[in-house]
Amino acid sequence: MNGFNHSIKQLVIGVLMGFAITAIVFLGYAMLITYTQMSERSLPMVVAVTTLLSVLVAGFDAARGVHVKGWLWGMGAGFLYIAVLAIIMMVMLPDFGVDGRTVLVTALAIVGGGLGGILGINIKR
Repeated sequence: MNGFNHSIKQLVIGVLMGFAITAIVFLGYAMLITYTQMSERSLPMVVAVTTLLSVLVAGFDAARGVHVKGWLWGMGAGFLYIAVLAIIMMVMLPDFGVDGRTVLVTALAIVGGGLGGILGINIKR
């Protein structure tokens, strides 16, 4: 497998790892809300922290498979994560629209992925 195809594969694996983390955290949070007296007031914070953690991991994993420009591959992972999430939201929520918050979350995901990429390329296996 040539270098570019390997890098793309690593990018996809990173994004899938990010979504796995998201699914696990959201499932755990849903169980806490369902089976305890915990309220949903903390939902926005849980979503924000989970998204940041997920894009950091996606960027980290994406950059582990490349030798240069980890920040760029990490940013790509952050963007791909948010793009897939936006597509899912458009399908699930017909009234989903792009607003200032959506743009902010997208920018933060790209930056978070870039930070993960910087860490991923600089931390040796």
